[in-house]
Amino acid sequence: MSVLKWYDWILLVVSILMILIVVVQSSKEDASRAFSGEKSDLFANKKQRGLEKVINQTTTVLSIVFFLLTILVAVLPR
Repeated sequence: MSVLKWYDWILLVVSILMILIVVVQSSKEDASRAFSGEKSDLFANKKQRGLEKVINQTTTVLSIVFFLLTILVAVLPR
């Protein structure tokens, strides 16, 4: 039976936070438009403001931390 180390707990918390922040994000595209062939505004230049900008930055930071932690967990001895 393996015991979780401190870095495993940190990885677990970061992954849960990342899941929550991604769920909170608003969709940039209506899913029905993606399959109907209508013109997409997905890559249009839209300036992010306020809470949307903070959520996007938080997602970016959490993804980088998650990536680095997964490498750390894989490299550290068990």
